[in-house]
Amino acid sequence: MKKINTGIYIHIPFCESRCHYCDFCSSIINEENVKKYFEYLQKEIDLYKDILKNRVIDSIFIGGGTPSSVDEKYIGEILEKLNNFEISKDAEISIESNPNSLSLKKLRAYKSFGINRISIGAQSFNDDILKDIGRVHNKSQILKAVENVNAAGIKNFNLDLMLALPNQKMEDIYESIEEVKKLKSTHISYYSLILEEGTVLYDRYKNNDKAFADEKKDREMYHYVVNSLEALGYKQYEISNFAKEGYECRHNLKYWKLKDYISFGLSASSNISNTRYTNYYNFLDYYEKIDENKKPIGFKEDLSIDDRLNEFIIMGIRLNEGINVNEINERFNIDFEKKYRSAIKKNIESGLLEKKDDNYKLTTLGRDLSNSVELDFFI
Repeated sequence: MKKINTGIYIHIPFCESRCHYCDFCSSIINEENVKKYFEYLQKEIDLYKDILKNRVIDSIFIGGGTPSSVDEKYIGEILEKLNNFEISKDAEISIESNPNSLSLKKLRAYKSFGINRISIGAQSFNDDILKDIGRVHNKSQILKAVENVNAAGIKNFNLDLMLALPNQKMEDIYESIEEVKKLKSTHISYYSLILEEGTVLYDRYKNNDKAFADEKKDREMYHYVVNSLEALGYKQYEISNFAKEGYECRHNLKYWKLKDYISFGLSASSNISNTRYTNYYNFLDYYEKIDENKKPIGFKEDLSIDDRLNEFIIMGIRLNEGINVNEINERFNIDFEKKYRSAIKKNIESGLLEKKDDNYKLTTLGRDLSNSVELDFFI
């Protein structure tokens, strides 16, 4: 039987402090908690032996939280545990990091563990903005982190950046693009700020929205970023993601193309065939289930064909290549153009969608109004 290519996600829920826009499942770092958590991560991986033995791991993504905030030995132990299973020779192995915790020593250790892609949470090159959004690093530490990545011989690295941050001006976006030009990363993720309820910035916005970009300013920043990165040789392949040729994030493409991935750790979500499940968000529940020799799954659902079809369209429409008619027809046994005739017609006539060869893809305007397009295709 042919083994199934599968991605692995490892969630590290520890940070040095909580950023003012963050609503992710994370905890302030504590060495005793970290040690215990990684012991349980290894136990959880053992619970998936029977599933993993029939799979080839072709991508690993260590995210958080801030994985680089914990001692590198823990990262090495987890990757050593995964080496008990079949990992493809060309597997993409990524880790998220903060600039201030990305020492040359740590990066050399990462490389020795097999990590070949670093994602650096830069967010901005403006020290005042970084402080305002609760980041614990500054511009000089971003530059030093990139210097260390290069010195460690890791060629594939991403810069995470944000736009529409409070008090952010177009001049700040210009500066970020100039720094990108100098730093020569292989990948850029550039996200608009999303105000999540329960965060510091959400509360600030409710009290005074004047410091925040309106939709017009957000789009002005976004279009400048898209055009500038394209001019620098970064191909946009998803609404917020840009890569040099051949450096698209293979792990994230699994999410967008509904491929199989298994996730470990607190709050981590997995997708296997037509089943989606998410681990407990609470440390006590997570530990308790593993102590019972059970997978720490807090929520599980078997998705219908219509559920998967909706997801495939919603995720696929975000990709610049769009939705391939032949692929969706074969995967779901449908006639896409017949089933969605009215939605296709409406969005083409509105200038939001176009057909190129066998692919339906968003136009430039469509990427600004992607949520509206997605709703028209929702069953």
